Amino acid sequence: MNLAVNPSERTTALQAWLGRLFPAQEWHIEPASADASFRRYFRVSFPGDKHSRIVMDAPPQQEDCRPFIAVADLLRRAGLNAPEILAQDLQQGFLLLSDLGTTTYLAALQQDDSRADALFRDAVDALVTWQLASRPDVLPPYDAALLRRELDLFPDWYLARHLGLALAPAQRELLERMFALIMANNLAQPAVYVHRDYMPRNLMLADPNPGILDFQDAVYGPVSYDMASLVRDAFISWEEERALDWIVRYWEKARRAGLPVGSDFADFYRDLEWMGLQRHLKVLGIFARIRHRDGKPGYIEDAPRFLGYARAVIARYNALAPLAHLFDAIEDHQAKAGSP
Repeated sequence: MNLAVNPSERTTALQAWLGRLFPAQEWHIEPASADASFRRYFRVSFPGDKHSRIVMDAPPQQEDCRPFIAVADLLRRAGLNAPEILAQDLQQGFLLLSDLGTTTYLAALQQDDSRADALFRDAVDALVTWQLASRPDVLPPYDAALLRRELDLFPDWYLARHLGLALAPAQRELLERMFALIMANNLAQPAVYVHRDYMPRNLMLADPNPGILDFQDAVYGPVSYDMASLVRDAFISWEEERALDWIVRYWEKARRAGLPVGSDFADFYRDLEWMGLQRHLKVLGIFARIRHRDGKPGYIEDAPRFLGYARAVIARYNALAPLAHLFDAIEDHQAKAGSP
């Protein structure tokens, strides 16, 4: 089965669809953004109308629009600022969405990080609201099978494919033991709705703030996941003291709201770090897969950031100490091979 997509053909079909939606109106279309998936986004503007629209182009061979529609509805019913679905063509993979603006948290923070405390306060408030809406059996479970598939991206794509590093049997056995420990912690955490990519690149400066994007992979899983994603970002890093302050503020707000974060902050922080470690290893694998399978090289450049995140967690917990030896071997291999 050929899954190749011709971007120009997709654009032509998208323009024809818009022409049928707005037969009596003049409109202009331009690229809005792209992401690590096969989705593309365009902004549609109308002369004399200040309210633009966003069109999502999600090729059905590779992307399914239905989870996006379902989670957008969950977010909006919770009172959060997610895009409204204005029109849809699931057969072609087109959605017409309300426009949440042009400025991401990431862009705003890179321009002026003095706004970070205020922006993260809004992000934490929205996260607590999202988690309070949680119900079992609505979203797919973040279960052992999914956690393991994600962890396997690290040896399969980052180590083997990107670095060309073949693990010795003892190293493979060590990694298996560490994966089991990480997953045991993750699965023992109380479950809530998990955005699964709750980070500054997917939050928009908007009214109400924040606008929330890229939520189609949402699941029902560990309560610490989205906060770990927010403070251990792929594209911008924070001093430990600042990140810790945001985590404490989230924990205090979540406890007051009755979310299952526990009464001991040290326990919650440990859970967040172990959940973060699962994510760091997964992201290293995803970035390598994006580079080698999808031909998008930009993401792998942030691999050192996630190696640093992982190293910091490993250094703080004795049970994870064996992983430090594996990371030493990875660094030695990189130094010899000149790998990024």
